[in-house]
Amino acid sequence: MTEIQKIYLLIPLLPLFAAAVVGLFGRKLPRAAAHLITIPAVAAAFGLSAYVLIDVLQGHLFNGTVYTWLISGGTNFEVGFLIDQLSATMMVIVTFVSLMVHIYTIGYMHEDPGYSRFFSYISLFTFSMLMLVMSNNFMQLFFGWEAVGLVSYLLIGFWFTRPTAIYANLKAFLVNRVGDFGFLLGIGMVLYYLGSLDYAAVFSIAPQFADMKVSLIPGSEWSLMTVICILLFIGAMGKSAQVPLHVWLPDSMEGPTPISALIHAATMVTAGIFMVARMSPLFELSTTALSFVLVIGSITALFMAFLGIIQNDIKRVVAYSTLSQLGYMTVALGVSAYSAAIFHLMTHAFFKALLFLAAGSVIMAMHHDQDLRRMGGLRKYLPITYLTSVVGSLALAGIPPFAGFFSKDAIIEAVHASHIPGAGFAYFAVMAGVFVTAFYSFRQLFLAFHGEERFGHNHDDHEGDHDDEEVSADHHHGLAPGQKPHESPWVVTIPLIFLAVPSVFAGLLYIEPMLFGGFFGNAIVVRPEHDVLHHIGSEFHGWLPFALHGLTAAPFWLAIAGIASAWFLYLKRPELPGVIQSKFMTIYRILDNKYGFDSFNERFFAGGARYIGGKLWQVGDVKVIDGFMVNGTARLVGRISAVVRHLQSGLIYHYAFAMIIGAFVLLTFFMKI
Repeated sequence: MTEIQKIYLLIPLLPLFAAAVVGLFGRKLPRAAAHLITIPAVAAAFGLSAYVLIDVLQGHLFNGTVYTWLISGGTNFEVGFLIDQLSATMMVIVTFVSLMVHIYTIGYMHEDPGYSRFFSYISLFTFSMLMLVMSNNFMQLFFGWEAVGLVSYLLIGFWFTRPTAIYANLKAFLVNRVGDFGFLLGIGMVLYYLGSLDYAAVFSIAPQFADMKVSLIPGSEWSLMTVICILLFIGAMGKSAQVPLHVWLPDSMEGPTPISALIHAATMVTAGIFMVARMSPLFELSTTALSFVLVIGSITALFMAFLGIIQNDIKRVVAYSTLSQLGYMTVALGVSAYSAAIFHLMTHAFFKALLFLAAGSVIMAMHHDQDLRRMGGLRKYLPITYLTSVVGSLALAGIPPFAGFFSKDAIIEAVHASHIPGAGFAYFAVMAGVFVTAFYSFRQLFLAFHGEERFGHNHDDHEGDHDDEEVSADHHHGLAPGQKPHESPWVVTIPLIFLAVPSVFAGLLYIEPMLFGGFFGNAIVVRPEHDVLHHIGSEFHGWLPFALHGLTAAPFWLAIAGIASAWFLYLKRPELPGVIQSKFMTIYRILDNKYGFDSFNERFFAGGARYIGGKLWQVGDVKVIDGFMVNGTARLVGRISAVVRHLQSGLIYHYAFAMIIGAFVLLTFFMKI
């Protein structure tokens, strides 16, 4: 094994080792040992990932097997690494955000009795995500896929004494099982038809199957590639929370805030985006699958953004913005702008982790009250948190020259240049989403940091009568009357500053190499007729002209209009939102009910399962098994016995008569003459 291969192994194994040590021996070790073991391990993984990325950009790629698990029927099930531009970029993003979350956790969880357990979980989560992005075959991809799902279940339900947390993690687990079932079917079809689980082998042979048809339903033929790609994307719909498998993500806010940042910024929810980009050689063979991806992404981008407008829980606003931004990434995948999707994944990882951690800093200052209606005027108490929140909000709204502007504008341009079915609707969705995104992100900023101070006493008259149970606070405490919030400790503010820097500069530094400079090399495959980024690149002359052009384009003015609307409604005329809500109560109820997805799932799937289970119990268990088989057998034996016992009279001549009759029957019917 070469030195560089040892480094590849060390990157995922360091967080795994730290997770194992802290998880197994955390109770016996001093409390500080939890972060003193895990943080250096993740920091080393980040440093090595950065080294690997530099090495890869110099042309040193790697694709090889590390360990053969088993061989069955000529198919190898292996642990292997594919280290190219795409995986190396993801490794750096995952380890950097994870490192920031680890440091932040020292301050956020310092009073929690599960301190060591939490560090063990997030370190294990980092290992799982690294195994997923470094995989060179479908088996390892599926291992990492399921591992992040399992650890997210543990993290969302971290406070397992709270019923809402248990409900949320069960919901996340079950919804992801739906997506993972499709994902597993897709992998099964890849193995059955293409004969391998190795990426390189599958991608090289896939074009030969581009025109192959399969009959899933008698009399109905489907393109094999379309079926495989849609099944794989159903897995991505679960992990990356696309409609209708998005319902788990807002509820996962029940986990501690560092987890919200880790799961919803750079890791679990972006696994689906990464997977589709990795599978670009397959998706490029099916325009139908790309259209499916495009439409699902555009629906998610727009309709989930609407839900962010009415949320009063500071974390839920950011959660719905994550859903919407994942929709933007999915839209980019649908128009074959895979590089733009990964570029937005990277910029979003920085500013969304920043926004979640800033929200956590506010929650700490408010003594774990998350209701925006009980905040206001916090900027003078939390100057660092406020400034970093402004940076994150500007990046999310897509204001130049912040990182989100470059990646979001590139996606909008790519959709505009695309001609595949669904591109028209997608263009409308992403354009409308710009206004809505700017509106809800600055609504949150203004409600939390500007205006009059509403903390220290109860205010239930702000913005209608939203149920308090919808505000999923880490702990329902809040500031006491007369008590003032204060800035968070340095272990909280330093990660905010470190995330704010790439939220400003990552876009302008990397737009040219990532989108137009062949940064990803052969890791991403795009057919010439789908290459919308090439079309945009012909008019690209550097980040500054791109940004200056953006100042005259519609998305920028839509974003400005969104910010201005939020300012007018929540600072200038704060009484208007209540008036608007009462005027449009039907629309408000639809949004408050989250379009009815949860109630439908509760009634149809959960209620239907309970009804079927009840009937199976009443009919199958009570009547068939207990009534007919068990008790029925006993009754039958009893009835036969009741008849037979009359033959046992105790009189000798009855028995002699029976013997004579028996002998006669034997002689008559069984003896041959």
